[in-house]
Amino acid sequence: MDNLTHTAIGLFLSRIGPGRWSDRGLPILLLAANLPDIDVVMAAGGSVQYLHYHRHLTHSLVMMPVMALLAVALVRLIGRRPVQWPGAFCAALLGVASHLLLDWTNVYGIRLLLPFSDRWLRADITSVVDPWIWAVLALGIAGPFLARLVGSEIASGPVRERHHGRGFAWFALIVILLYDCGRGVLHARAEAALGARLYEGVVPVRVAAMPSAANPLYWRGIVETPGAYWVGDVQFGLLRADPHGAVFHKPESEPAMEAARRSPVFQDFLAFSQIPLWRVTPDPSSENGKLVEVFDLRFGTPLAPGFRAHAVLDGHLNVRESAVHFGSIPPR
Repeated sequence: MDNLTHTAIGLFLSRIGPGRWSDRGLPILLLAANLPDIDVVMAAGGSVQYLHYHRHLTHSLVMMPVMALLAVALVRLIGRRPVQWPGAFCAALLGVASHLLLDWTNVYGIRLLLPFSDRWLRADITSVVDPWIWAVLALGIAGPFLARLVGSEIASGPVRERHHGRGFAWFALIVILLYDCGRGVLHARAEAALGARLYEGVVPVRVAAMPSAANPLYWRGIVETPGAYWVGDVQFGLLRADPHGAVFHKPESEPAMEAARRSPVFQDFLAFSQIPLWRVTPDPSSENGKLVEVFDLRFGTPLAPGFRAHAVLDGHLNVRESAVHFGSIPPR
């Protein structure tokens, strides 16, 4: 999830009780709820290095205690005030756990079992930025201020200062939990709808449903058959799956694809990509050259690219250049 969401969840966790487990509990929880994203510094090494190390060890179960201890130590050193280490560590551990749980819910996923397994785990129920979650967070943050304002307006005498944040924090956390559970149910229904039909007379090999940030009832369906990928819509407002989406045929394996696959850039990208679509086209810059691309269909298609890798091969199948892209800018 985005860091605004992580920060607000850390704030609410502090308000419901863990913030009182130690002095400096609030800054400890705010830092712990964001600290796994310290791996963003790897972006300085380029897109490939960022792809390899983003949501790496800092997002694993093994490193949770280390992340928690680091959060407490940083607050202790920067604040120059003592903390109650047992309570502070438990609060920080809760903050780190909230970060991993939220990241697990979205499409990007996390490698929770590193270093023992590099398998990506994900629930595919929320986008990295979810405006509905933002709305609940905004209400949880603004609620205490509005409650105090209303209380001061209707009070007949001096208003004694009260802390209203705990109730709103519980409300926000419970609503977000129920929201994610509801999206989990809708996700299962979307995949069931996609898998319950034939595609040109062929049974699907695999189905996936990607969430929409704006509409929880809308899902972007991806269906894999032995020879193609089908990308269409699942709309529960209409209680149907769209069988007439775009079709992208899988190319036959060829030497250019195998040569690109052996490059470090493609190895890293394919380790990340869960639904890869290959495309090979002539490269006009060299005789018999090839442009090899792989698109991760979770984030886009060749018509509207998202995450993808490309390699330019010469006529002897030597990789002249390769890169990973995170947007719609053409590879060349």
